[in-house]
Amino acid sequence: MRDDLVRAEPAPPQTLVLLEGPSDVAAVTALLPRGPRETDDGPVRTAYSLVDLGGVTNVGAHLLRAAAARPAPRVVGLCDAGESRVVLRALQRVGREVTEVDDLPAEGFFVCERDLEEELIRALGTTRCLEVLADQGLAARFEAFSRQRAWAGRPLTERLHRFSGIASGRKILLAGAMARALAPDRVPAPLAGLLRRLQEAGSRA
Repeated sequence: MRDDLVRAEPAPPQTLVLLEGPSDVAAVTALLPRGPRETDDGPVRTAYSLVDLGGVTNVGAHLLRAAAARPAPRVVGLCDAGESRVVLRALQRVGREVTEVDDLPAEGFFVCERDLEEELIRALGTTRCLEVLADQGLAARFEAFSRQRAWAGRPLTERLHRFSGIASGRKILLAGAMARALAPDRVPAPLAGLLRRLQEAGSRA
């Protein structure tokens, strides 16, 4: 094969973004700037890579693998408040200087108060959330869900949260759709912090 027909593989990403599941990946992806994936010279080098952990308990294995890589990538991420201590202990095991959950943002790990869905619902507001459901063809299903005995009369924010997470496919769909619906000044603080880290990674690539 001629040398000029050989396409080099892109260099490994400089930053790994550890996310608890595919809905988190969908939300972050929706907020990232879109750029070319390939040029005439071959694949574009990526500054970062989004990693679906398949559950926060896998964060330690990914951190250990990243620490052993040469060159070792920077590792950042997003987690829920209820699982933040899992991330804290995993970072401590790889030598990161963190002692409290409040230290996590300085290390590039940002904590959602409850979970990402709750952050998105609060940032959008209930009216805009209902518009997103309608845009996705889910308004009638949400109305039927809201009439169920267990949920009738419950606060709208609670119903939206439960409905958004009731099925994995819907959770992924709505996480991406809600993230895309955010005004730039309404991006929840944990997501905004993570995006700033990724912008920094992109500027260094």
